[in-house]
Amino acid sequence: MSRVINPDSVGKLRTQMIKGIVLSIRELARQTETGTETRDIAAFIALALKTISDGIDTSVTAWEKRDYWIKADKFRMEWLWAGSAAEKMRIAVLSEDWATVAALSAQIAQKFSKIQVSQNHRLGKPWVGSYDQLSAK
Repeated sequence: MSRVINPDSVGKLRTQMIKGIVLSIRELARQTETGTETRDIAAFIALALKTISDGIDTSVTAWEKRDYWIKADKFRMEWLWAGSAAEKMRIAVLSEDWATVAALSAQIAQKFSKIQVSQNHRLGKPWVGSYDQLSAK
């Protein structure tokens, strides 16, 4: 029997979310005034970081099964900031504290400074409707 490969893995989702965050931060930097799109963009960043944070334990499970404890712990420590940043961003978006949103976006942009998203990407606008999702949670 051959190996079963899951094309929708947590790692692939994390990569998509990271690229979506980078794209969102670019668009957020272009915003001149706050409106519904600005809320959606900031909410998407919070939701994407939460999705990344939730998937970390799933990612390291395979390493822990093979007794790669150091690698698993290093990966967890590398992504430890994502959960707290997601919560801070969620609170800032819901309270419409745009100064905090801008500061957090700058910190997140530094974390993802090496990520390249081409101008001809196929991501579209992943943030559309994110504020409604965030406020519903």
